[in-house]
Amino acid sequence: MKPNITKDILQVTEIGDVPDPDKEPDLKAEWLEKLLKAAYPAKCLKDVDLPEREPILGGWLMEGDLGFIYGPRGLGKTWLGLHIARKIAEGGSVADWKVEKPRRVLYVDGEMPFDEMRRRDVGLTGAETDNLFYLQHEALFHFTGGILNLALPVVQEALLELCKKEAFAVLVLDNLSCLFNGVNENDADAWEQVLPWLLSLRRERISVIFIAHAGRNGLMRGTSRREDAAFWIIRLDEAKDLTDGEGGARFISRFVKNRNPAEAEPSLEWRFKKSGEDGRIGVSWKKLSTQEILRECVEDGLTSATDIAAEMEISKGMVSRLAARAIKDGWLKKDGRDYALV
Repeated sequence: MKPNITKDILQVTEIGDVPDPDKEPDLKAEWLEKLLKAAYPAKCLKDVDLPEREPILGGWLMEGDLGFIYGPRGLGKTWLGLHIARKIAEGGSVADWKVEKPRRVLYVDGEMPFDEMRRRDVGLTGAETDNLFYLQHEALFHFTGGILNLALPVVQEALLELCKKEAFAVLVLDNLSCLFNGVNENDADAWEQVLPWLLSLRRERISVIFIAHAGRNGLMRGTSRREDAAFWIIRLDEAKDLTDGEGGARFISRFVKNRNPAEAEPSLEWRFKKSGEDGRIGVSWKKLSTQEILRECVEDGLTSATDIAAEMEISKGMVSRLAARAIKDGWLKKDGRDYALV
């Protein structure tokens, strides 16, 4: 009798002890029953008893989100990631964005030296909390000999189970390049090694925040396919008018994608700066006006209304109105069809 391949043949214990196909469960019928239970007519969707996703931070970070924070190397991505993780765990706010309630966070670090990560955490600590955990690559290797590679399915599954077991609501992965060894960043199909795992985390309502590098073109490095499933993407740019030089960071954050039902989020200028001899790090921020953003676009070499509109995600007509005001204020001029600083 031919074995039924829908059953694990390793379960056969004796010669001749072959599963009887007539007694095997009808897997197609089981799946048909599941699909019938989950297929609802549109008019009944309002009655489906499925919990809505809760907000975690402001209106842009929700339960089950996949989001990216990216920018050039050394600009401040980890500072912002740690600050967000700390505040979600402690409660409070990040800039104007309120933490709805403290939640458990797991910060996975695949690049930073352990001493530096510890120093930054101490500097950013606002209150003692049991909600923030670190899974740090140096500590993992030192104590277990393990190499933290999230490209491996067994490590992905273990991390998913850890998040479920410890009730982590937010998972921060810093950074994409270091934690996924063997995944070709530029190969869209290679992302299939990661996407099913991310969807499993989403189904468990676990939010994932990736820290990623920008390429030489200023865009997020690697295949754009990774961005398809993202609810939001934050880009960091250099704040050119002041360099840090004091062991912190200064940069500008901009939303370049946001699918969540939040109002348009402002661009912010951030500064992380040592504030005392005890290692404390002061965090300050301010909202940037549209005029300031326009000026930065021109300084970055974007001189046409089309390019500026694409960068600021506004219409060309709005660019023209902003430019007219800047020309009136005396710091911008029209150079043919382009704009230039005075």
